[in-house]
Amino acid sequence: MANARKLAAMALTRVEADGSYSNIVLDGILKKSDASGEDKALASAVFYGVLDRKITIDWLLKKHIKTPLKKVAPYTLSVLRSAVYQIAFMEKIPDSAAVNEAVKLVKSSKESRNAGFVNAVLRNVLRNGTELPDGNDVKSLSVWYSCPEWIISSFTADYGTENTVSLLKESLSVPPVTVRVNTVKTNTESLICELKKVGVSVKKTDTENALQFVKGTDISSLTAYKQGLFHVQDLASQTAAAVLSPKKGSRVLDMCAAPGGKSFTMAEIMENSGEIIACDLYEQRTELIKKGAVRLGLDSIKTQCLDASVFDEKLGKFDYILCDVPCSGLGVLRRKPDIKYRKPEDLNELCKLQKKILKNALYYLKSGGKLLYSTCTLRAEENEKLVNSVIMEYNGLSKAYEHTYMPHIDKTDGFYCALLVKEETAAIE
Repeated sequence: MANARKLAAMALTRVEADGSYSNIVLDGILKKSDASGEDKALASAVFYGVLDRKITIDWLLKKHIKTPLKKVAPYTLSVLRSAVYQIAFMEKIPDSAAVNEAVKLVKSSKESRNAGFVNAVLRNVLRNGTELPDGNDVKSLSVWYSCPEWIISSFTADYGTENTVSLLKESLSVPPVTVRVNTVKTNTESLICELKKVGVSVKKTDTENALQFVKGTDISSLTAYKQGLFHVQDLASQTAAAVLSPKKGSRVLDMCAAPGGKSFTMAEIMENSGEIIACDLYEQRTELIKKGAVRLGLDSIKTQCLDASVFDEKLGKFDYILCDVPCSGLGVLRRKPDIKYRKPEDLNELCKLQKKILKNALYYLKSGGKLLYSTCTLRAEENEKLVNSVIMEYNGLSKAYEHTYMPHIDKTDGFYCALLVKEETAAIE
């Protein structure tokens, strides 16, 4: 039977080698494995734990390894990182077990010559402890919260040190699982009863028609899910759709819709009447939206492949537009730890694309119509600064609402939205 720690190390090595999406890599490895459910759970905990805490782990390793970590053999490095994570952050695993299993893994691999090296490094970690640097300077915060310095500097510039520390703490927390009740098929009370019958506990939230799962559940296996009684969606995303609040019978464009959560919520708000054109650049992503809409029984949603940055006059005009643009994703670090290891230079062209999409969206909007611009990031450059720069370019475009959702304040993912209104006299045609 496959070893949990080996599965984690294999997946970490794969992600490090080619930058693949972590969830896709791990899911693929676990599906091919004959490991027990308990071992798969341990493999997942170690794998995602290392991704979450990689900067911290590497700081601890560098104290005991003279050569640069990039020169350490790939699988050996993954095993070392996994072991240090277990030592520093998994209280239920004995330190001796973490060390011994790590040595066994390397000894039985193609990098077996490194077994003694692994043993020596980990023994030194145990001997010297895992104490981290103290202080609120950028370098110390980076090590403590395992976050790149450029992200910390960005947060500090936009929100100050106190908020930054709170955001960093939240980035390492376990995110809640929240769902949106499909009010076309059921209501909140009925869904709670349905789930209770099969032993699933949920609780109401302050957001209307939104529930939070109390403990981990295989959601996709639930009958209520298969019957389309709800869909998974963070509270901030649900609230943003409610801010746009499209009316029954109206025509709506969701420009960057995949995987479809906001389209689904808008369709439910509209009582499945009117028309929602849910778009994405790639067909496989529009297929995801289509399957979700079928499961939920929302036939007001139509999908279309569309480049959101290029105008297509055949689409016509819309009463409401949702413009949830591609972004740096810094508001969802606790859900997607891979994001924080992107390089800042990778984002150089991002604001240009976001602005291009927003300006293109305005051509589809009817006079008197409403547009919601949103992102799941917390960079002012991609949010309020960008929206304000676009408003300055047009007469007759105004901001009716704006909010930045903060995980430590709003108990949601980090998220930004701004509601723009195109006045009857607007010079955008």
